[in-house]
Amino acid sequence: MQEFQGTIKTTVSESTPWWPDPILPDADAPNVVVVLLDDTGFSHFGSYGGPIDTPNLDALADRGLRYANFHTTALCSPTRASLLTGRNHHSVGMQALSNFDTGFPNMRGCIAPTAGTMAQVLGEAGYGTFCVGKWHLAPMREASAAGPFQNWPLGKGFDRFYGFMQGETDQFHPELYADNHLVQPPASPEDGYHLSEDLVDQSIDMIRNQHSLVPERPWFLYLAFGATHAPHQAPSDYLAKYRGKFDEGWDVWRERVYRRQLELGIIPEGTDLAPLNPGVEPWDNLSQDEQRFAARLQEAFAAFLDHTDAQLGRLFDELETLGVADNTVVVIASDNGASQEGTALGVMDEFRYFNDLPEELDEVIHRLDDIGTRRSFTNYPWGWAQVGNCPGKRYKQNTHGGGVRDPLIISWPKGISTEASGGIRHQFHHVIDIAPTIFDITGIQAPTELGGIAQQPIEGVSMRYSFAASARDTSAAPTPKTSQYFEMRGHRAIWKDGWKAVTFHPPGEPLEDDVWELYHLDQDFSECHDLASSHPEKLEELVAQFWADADEFGVLPIDERGRFGSAFAGRPVPGTPRARDSFVYYPPVQRIPSDSAPALGGRSWQLQAQVARSSETAGGVVMAYGTVNNGLSCYLDDGYLVYEHNYFQNRTFVRSSHRVPAGDVTIGVQLERVRRGPARLRLFIDGQQVGEGYLPALSIMISSVGFDLGQNPSGVSDAYTAPSVFEGSIHRVEIDTQRWLSDEDEAAAEIRFALSTQ
Repeated sequence: MQEFQGTIKTTVSESTPWWPDPILPDADAPNVVVVLLDDTGFSHFGSYGGPIDTPNLDALADRGLRYANFHTTALCSPTRASLLTGRNHHSVGMQALSNFDTGFPNMRGCIAPTAGTMAQVLGEAGYGTFCVGKWHLAPMREASAAGPFQNWPLGKGFDRFYGFMQGETDQFHPELYADNHLVQPPASPEDGYHLSEDLVDQSIDMIRNQHSLVPERPWFLYLAFGATHAPHQAPSDYLAKYRGKFDEGWDVWRERVYRRQLELGIIPEGTDLAPLNPGVEPWDNLSQDEQRFAARLQEAFAAFLDHTDAQLGRLFDELETLGVADNTVVVIASDNGASQEGTALGVMDEFRYFNDLPEELDEVIHRLDDIGTRRSFTNYPWGWAQVGNCPGKRYKQNTHGGGVRDPLIISWPKGISTEASGGIRHQFHHVIDIAPTIFDITGIQAPTELGGIAQQPIEGVSMRYSFAASARDTSAAPTPKTSQYFEMRGHRAIWKDGWKAVTFHPPGEPLEDDVWELYHLDQDFSECHDLASSHPEKLEELVAQFWADADEFGVLPIDERGRFGSAFAGRPVPGTPRARDSFVYYPPVQRIPSDSAPALGGRSWQLQAQVARSSETAGGVVMAYGTVNNGLSCYLDDGYLVYEHNYFQNRTFVRSSHRVPAGDVTIGVQLERVRRGPARLRLFIDGQQVGEGYLPALSIMISSVGFDLGQNPSGVSDAYTAPSVFEGSIHRVEIDTQRWLSDEDEAAAEIRFALSTQ
């Protein structure tokens, strides 16, 4: 704050006023747009040889530069933390997903206050700052209407936020926030709503307001789509466009993409196509039904990316309309390689993967037309993911090329010459280099202190040198980076001076048993020729460099366990919902995100709701959790109390024997379950049992869409029309959860017997 420079006497007439100069960047300071896609692989864009129509991204590449040797951290939250801060993800406390807190400094689930974001730095310099889309940089226990909010976008330097907090959301029924409060989507799927369109609408509104009201201030937009993370969902016309396109299978398409990459110069001449990853069958080995299912899943992914590209086209058109396109820096990247979470054959509902539940093909083959719609939560098979990571090995989560090499496009007509535009850059770079590049372009020095907190050094380097036409020659314009480490869930790698050492870590195995591979990337782009045995001294040098970097950048301790479950099982934090077994709500209550909701998937539980209705036939939702693809709902139908359990669209209903009377009533639900087994369900009215049934299967992780009281906008049940607002008043809802039944074996036997009599 500038010190007052006027004079103050007894009266105003005796005093001299003074006004501080406003903080404004230079008049020619550029606007900045950083677009981050999710789980989009190196070879998905058309301009990178991909099989999907991305005309707007390709046109941007023609106006700017494509980077063919750009790298990320192999996972979403870590890449986002590195992108926004210019520092390595372990350094800032984001070793893995923000859902986790391991109790060590390198994994707290939020960005350390010592690592200011681009929004904080640019905002202090006078920029307007907007965050739209996926955040996933706050501990999920903080992502509810009660906060705390210091790790939300507005707490990290953004003036405005519109998007979702979790790692994924349903594209037709998203869990949305505006600034620090929950909001409902502006339309329904029946009205044509899709999240990607909404995100671009909101981005355009924010830009228009800034440009119209305070044109003196440039702006920074961070637009992080849910696309192309699962669920792969798109409008019907985009799904129809790709019908049948991938019926030739992933072997044909991978070879086709590889040849196209060579023609474009995205990969160097002499690059080999990596062999199929372990577990990926040749396409012709699949059954006809397996092929049909897999092809449809890839169609949904393609439609999703194509639709996203169209939304970006609307944003780019808006920049032209406002006359700011020439002096707007646009950065397009992905957060990691294509996903392996769809398993070998693909999934109709990705939450089967998170629950470690197999999906039988016979259960889903009759639902092919659901794929890509609101009635699916799909992810594609490993074979299609490898097409997306062509020509490399492995996937997201891994530190081989398929996990960490990603597309990057930078466009800035005012700052990238016509001679340079359309070029491809082969210098090695990493996501930590984006922030220092933006600081270099805007002429802003990263501060040593923000808000009274000393700041960590920036660990990335500027890429602005690559904007010159001469940078097409890597020998004339070599990368200023000398080394870069990678670590993700025990997988490790180190790049140094064109060489890479990398190891794949089997979960739960000792780190010392991992086998290190060695590649000369300058001559072996796809990591096909392991030189570990012929160059042991080079391998030893690189492994030693990895451990030195691990010590310098806070990588230790490395979590060798490697499975999601071990990280989720961290200590419940006192003062947060997941540390409690009992919950009391006084509706109306905003939707409660899944990580702040009662753990109804993994426990026995009972609910009591004190309600009042003027008519005994009044209906509406009392409580619901999840979406049409997986969830549960307790509602009144023509006055009858109904519990519906939606287990991946296999539905079980328990209905009361008589109507709930009008007036003040307490209704109850009691669920008793065994670990990963069936459950008994009882319904109560004023303490008297009025219904009983058995649920054959339950999932522990229900949905990324959370918990509702008094309505259900996401439409868990087909028996009502969302949001099905409760017709009356809900005064109080009490939910008590129990970890497991006291005598699990006896309960399991009893329930098995009951099921056999159904």
